[in-house]
Amino acid sequence: MSDQKTDPFYITTPIYYVNGEPHIGHAYTSVAVDTMARWHRMLGRDTYFLTGTDEHGQKIEKSAREAGIAPIEQANRFSAPFRALTDLLDLSNDDFIRTTEARHQSVVQDVWRRMVAAGDIYSDTYAGWYSVGDEAYFTEDEVVDGKAPSGHTVEWMEEQSFFFRLSKYGPALLQHLEDNPEFVRPKTRYNEIKRFIESGLNDISISRSAFDWGIPVPQTDAGEGAGHVIYVWVDALSNYISALGGPDGDKFGKFWPSAVHVIGKDILRFHAVYWPCFLMSAGLPLPQQIYAHGWWTHDSVKMSKTLGNVVDPVEMVAKYGADPFRYFLLREITFGTDGDFSERALQSRYHGDLANNYGNLANRTLGMLGRYHAGKVPTRGEGAEIDDALRATVTAARADMISAMERFAFQKALAAIWTVADAGNKYIAETTPWVLAKQGNQARLDEVLYTLCETLRILGVWTQPFLPNKAPALLGQLNVPADALSFESTAEWGGFASGTQTNPPEALFPRLDLKKAADKAPKPPKQKKKKTPKEAPVTEKTAETTETAAEAPAEKPSYIQFEDFTKVELRSAKIVAAEPHPNADRLLKLTVDAGEENHRTVCAGIAAAYKPEELVGKTVILVANLKPRKLRGVMSEGMLLAGGEGENVHLTTLPGDLPPGTQIT
Repeated sequence: MSDQKTDPFYITTPIYYVNGEPHIGHAYTSVAVDTMARWHRMLGRDTYFLTGTDEHGQKIEKSAREAGIAPIEQANRFSAPFRALTDLLDLSNDDFIRTTEARHQSVVQDVWRRMVAAGDIYSDTYAGWYSVGDEAYFTEDEVVDGKAPSGHTVEWMEEQSFFFRLSKYGPALLQHLEDNPEFVRPKTRYNEIKRFIESGLNDISISRSAFDWGIPVPQTDAGEGAGHVIYVWVDALSNYISALGGPDGDKFGKFWPSAVHVIGKDILRFHAVYWPCFLMSAGLPLPQQIYAHGWWTHDSVKMSKTLGNVVDPVEMVAKYGADPFRYFLLREITFGTDGDFSERALQSRYHGDLANNYGNLANRTLGMLGRYHAGKVPTRGEGAEIDDALRATVTAARADMISAMERFAFQKALAAIWTVADAGNKYIAETTPWVLAKQGNQARLDEVLYTLCETLRILGVWTQPFLPNKAPALLGQLNVPADALSFESTAEWGGFASGTQTNPPEALFPRLDLKKAADKAPKPPKQKKKKTPKEAPVTEKTAETTETAAEAPAEKPSYIQFEDFTKVELRSAKIVAAEPHPNADRLLKLTVDAGEENHRTVCAGIAAAYKPEELVGKTVILVANLKPRKLRGVMSEGMLLAGGEGENVHLTTLPGDLPPGTQIT
């Protein structure tokens, strides 16, 4: 079955509100959408990727007035960093739309006229709670202590307004959800929206007359509509079709049937309830899917400007590069759930996954190919069972990757890819090419080198959507021809032509020098930002080596003193209870007996590999003197020793008859 897809594909980020600078949430959405766009292009689909900025509304007008400038100046000032973010993160967007553009305004007014023609807009007086921060209205039940569910302050407003008959479309939207269970993803968000619609929809105000920074309501022949601007969410949501030229545009007919909107969960209701109803009223098809992802915390603390712990993507790219930052965002958590950002975790991913695994495999393979075969991909030679095992790993990983990407499961897709990188490094250790070379066993050496080259080519192809700089760099070192770069070219083993002359290896992920990286990295124009606490410098030396340990030693590791090691207290502990963590999908909450008067609670990131009931009764190794730390709301009193990660993590266990609390030496 061919991987090639012929139907067009359309994917969007939300348009970002220009009342502040980009943060990790904006970067996360953009990277996810870009990765999916690159993936579908690699499958052969004609793909259109849209992003942009939302520039109207009371909040913009208010902030501009406070700054003493015109609203358009405020919009220009803060739209620029978002446009620069597309270059910073190497996004492949086909368009960047601003809601202050004439092409957008004409489409918004066309949508308004269509809703008027359907009899769905009427004039009345609005009286209720309004949040400027959310640009949204809230019912009495939703307002708690004078605040919206988001935490923004609400104010009582009364003004003449135009209303939209949202209630009219509740039954049709509910039927659409039931007929299309993939319309809203993940499933938790689908259920949330379904319950909201079932509770009954109320008509909503869709114009404002208390301010004028917005798209004017089209006036009737009688002059009705004068002094009103269109509600910012009618305005903003219409960008998805205005970028395609509107309902009559050539791009609309081509791409709209496959439209996928990727958003943060905080704006789900606007996209999954209001937007479909606006479209039904306007007589337009609904998008294919809406996918809502979660939020990020920083070291388990909610991010806020007040705390000064907002993660700046510009700073992260300056320190680590765009590809490592992109990789971390997609690899660290399950897309759709909330996640926690830790700079130390990013450093660990850089050294472990990227430098010591992916990069190390590339350097070792190309280094040996240069020494033993003049840098040319050999003709296949004498095979063995171990070669079959590696090829089987590649086949299984490819199927897992396809399945994962169909579900926006970036973490699982990357985990599948890295099983091949793991297997490739293990294959080198087990086949010992340097020994084959010394023995003069050229036929077997040729097969081993070819197997490694083909494995590396496949890894390079598969990682193109995730590592848009480093994957092409790897493929360039391999000198892979254009006809062997598609995803379809990895369907069968042996796509790398023998005799291809490769290039000398260059480290893909060299040792981190954070100060040098920060000085050199390009930074987009932006406003002065608050200082954040400096992260401790990276001390690891990196292990992206060019030779195996049997031939030449890798760079010396960073040693600790014996006295440092003796400070770590290891004890045996028996797991007496286990359950899912209430606030984190990847954590399990364990109760352990460490030979003390009271049992301890330990949160362990092993939920992908173990079911809670499998762990009860196991004796494990506990780091007993680790300072307790709250993980997603639960105090964790220690750490368990384990190896691997994700679905392949393995707890270090001890014989069951060893009493809890026994010191491990």
